[in-house]
Amino acid sequence: MEMCTPIVYGSPKVAAYHRKALDIDNLSFNHIRNPGESASKKANIINCIDDNIRVELGKSTQMAGESSFAALERAADDLYNGEIDVLVTAPINKDNIQSEKFSFPGHTEYLIQKFNVTDYLMLMVSEQMRIGIVTGHIPLEQVSKSLTRELIISKIRIIAQSLIEDFSVTAPRIAVLGLNPHAGDNGLLGNEEKEIIEPAIKEARDEGVVVMGPYSADGFFGSGDYTKFDATLAMYHDQGLTPFKLASFERGINFTAGLPVIRTSPAHGTAYNIAGEGKASAESFREALYLAIDLFKNREIYSEISKNPLKKYEINPNHVDESVDIEAEEETDI
Repeated sequence: MEMCTPIVYGSPKVAAYHRKALDIDNLSFNHIRNPGESASKKANIINCIDDNIRVELGKSTQMAGESSFAALERAADDLYNGEIDVLVTAPINKDNIQSEKFSFPGHTEYLIQKFNVTDYLMLMVSEQMRIGIVTGHIPLEQVSKSLTRELIISKIRIIAQSLIEDFSVTAPRIAVLGLNPHAGDNGLLGNEEKEIIEPAIKEARDEGVVVMGPYSADGFFGSGDYTKFDATLAMYHDQGLTPFKLASFERGINFTAGLPVIRTSPAHGTAYNIAGEGKASAESFREALYLAIDLFKNREIYSEISKNPLKKYEINPNHVDESVDIEAEEETDI
């Protein structure tokens, strides 16, 4: 609580239930109605849920889904209105949250509509690597149909800008993976690399982005080549998430790049199988919170130094400023 003023959007009743179940005595909640009432160094909580909610550990229920959306909606509204600085979302059940108000594959898609954003990127972050996903949450059979040169260029631009603005990487190096095994083997195993991915990489290079590829995913991660880059762009969900979670499951973070606000989330799911047993690791959520704070500060710094950049002057070495009398200056020096 030294680093930020936390505000939990949820249910004080549910929070009290878990506090008792886990035998946590040294935590009290500060009940507030809006972020303006929050107090520093306290666990502030805003009630978004009907007090009659039932807690059924490890079960997917309609009430749980409705409660998840109620908390998300209120938090997103406050984020949109500038009442909070960053949003760290907890895992949701993508099935029970579905309704007339929420018909999205996940948090990310809901938030990009909320903030009216068209170009965005799911960026997985850990100490070991940063991996962006081109096609996101879509069925595997739709991946190749969805890939276009324009889409890949857009994702390269977003990841490059985010590395500079959010992660303070001044000259980012980006790797791009191929779609097919062995990156297509020069067309033997598919033409997406030659016809779509390579032209996109070339265009991004022409814009000044340091980007390389396409690389074969197995060799790229197996050899450790990913450590030579500031970020990697994968073509589809499991191509990027499998190596990421293998290396960073307990400390991985999901960051939505391209939003005008900061949103992070732990990289794991709901883990119903261990609900209420006190076995879940807090590492990923803690890292998501720390990263959100760091990104917010980095973005503020970038915004500040970008307001009044040093004026650039074009210097012509063949131009002589006749208003300066060089001989007179030399006589004065003597």
